[in-house]
Amino acid sequence: MKGKRLIPPIVLLLGWQLLSATGLIPAFKLPSPIQVAMGLVDLIRTGMPPGHPLHIHIYYSLLRVVWGFSLALFIAIPLGLLMGWSRTVRAMLEPLVELIRPIPPLAWIPLSILWFGIGIKSAAFIIFLGAFFPILLSTINGVRGIEPVLIEAARMLNAGRLFLFLNVLVPGALPTILTGMRIGIGVGWMSLVAAEFTGVRQGYGLGYMIMTARDIQRSDEIIAGMLVIGAIGLGIDICLQTAERHLVKWR
Repeated sequence: MKGKRLIPPIVLLLGWQLLSATGLIPAFKLPSPIQVAMGLVDLIRTGMPPGHPLHIHIYYSLLRVVWGFSLALFIAIPLGLLMGWSRTVRAMLEPLVELIRPIPPLAWIPLSILWFGIGIKSAAFIIFLGAFFPILLSTINGVRGIEPVLIEAARMLNAGRLFLFLNVLVPGALPTILTGMRIGIGVGWMSLVAAEFTGVRQGYGLGYMIMTARDIQRSDEIIAGMLVIGAIGLGIDICLQTAERHLVKWR
């Protein structure tokens, strides 16, 4: 079964290499897989720009993700639990949330640069916006999806508000919260790379690296950078899925 999963990417790579070898696709538009692999080696050894190796770009991008995503978790989960539990709070805040939520995170880039300058704070803010709303809405829906029978049973046993909150609401909403985290980190990761396109103070970041490769027309390194971004995103999602299986064993 696991072997069958390798068939589509292998077929894709072979077809890609064949189109490149026959010249149907010009190399400057879409380099072959072999050229992309060589470009990846260049990114690791020499860096883009030279002297800026790939692993440092990855480090700075992940650092920005950690800051923005952690801030989103810190605010979105408690607020989502509160909005899911209290109709009054939800009625007060829901119009504001629904007003801001449709605005793409990238639309905030000019303001983020104005407020925080070009640097980790600006990028973390964009990450925060990308991750915040999926986590918030998933947390709200998780609380509202808890069976009322469970809440009533806890109340019949004279459970206090704090006990009810920590032992019924949080565990009951946890599966949905974890799903929201997976969606949020995906949106946040995409938003980060786009935010780095506008420039970064340190001169490091996967988005910055790709834009630098574009400026000197290294399409092989552009695609190699894109594949690195996809691989890291896949790795993050696998980690969250693993955490979900351990934290929500009853599912």
